[in-house]
Amino acid sequence: MPLEDELCDILKKSRIGQGISVVDLSKMTGLPGGDIAALERGDHPRDRTEVRALAKALGLRAEPLAQIAIEQWEPVVQRPPVWVETIHGSINGYGVQGYVIHDGSEALLIDTAYNAPAMIKFLSLHYLRLAGICLTHGHTDHADGIEQILQFHPAPVYLGSEDVELLSWRPPQSQLMTPVHGQTIAVGRLGVHCLMTSGHTAGGICYRVDDSQTPVCFVGDTLFAGSIGRSNPSTLYQTHLASVRTTVLGLPPEYRLLPGHGPATTVEEELAHNPFYAFA
Repeated sequence: MPLEDELCDILKKSRIGQGISVVDLSKMTGLPGGDIAALERGDHPRDRTEVRALAKALGLRAEPLAQIAIEQWEPVVQRPPVWVETIHGSINGYGVQGYVIHDGSEALLIDTAYNAPAMIKFLSLHYLRLAGICLTHGHTDHADGIEQILQFHPAPVYLGSEDVELLSWRPPQSQLMTPVHGQTIAVGRLGVHCLMTSGHTAGGICYRVDDSQTPVCFVGDTLFAGSIGRSNPSTLYQTHLASVRTTVLGLPPEYRLLPGHGPATTVEEELAHNPFYAFA
């Protein structure tokens, strides 16, 4: 699976997040504004010098950015553990993935993948009781379809309070739960720990499972392999970076990171290859 973000996406996310115009970035780097605009449209950089100049101006790591832009770096393929099922969906051709955590006869959904029928089908085929729906954030491609799933099996819906207004359909108040940082949600013998990671949205949450063999963190759009999601609104950019750098990439290196878009990765890979990560 190719990376979710290319150089053009990374540049725009960082520039807009910091309120830097193309004109300002041109002055900071000495590169023509037309060249910067072309890179943000998807053109390939001329050389590493160009990439380094942009990285320095935007506070990104130059070598990881060059690896993505020039060498087409991709993370080592990471398979989810046997107790996780990946559900794929599409919204107007844009791929999205959600996950089913299952143990024994119980299951917990991580986002809807914009594909409630596939979620319901998996639960039915495996005779799983739904223990809850954990939403990483309230955007349509991750949350739409909860009403169909709740009609199939009523269950609590976990979502950051700041993201409730983003939902196109709101569950009854009695089913809507606001997690706190560190809260644990049980599914069978597994414990799913809630990590508040504001940035992609104000109420963003990642969900960590400390399995002894394959520890996992479901990161939604907080982090992508080699990038981060768009900070929404852009004023959350610095908060977003802090969530990524301290909460997600502060996990032990062996943790697998399962995002809402693009390939899975690990903390170790991202410490080495994510341009947005800054050493302490």
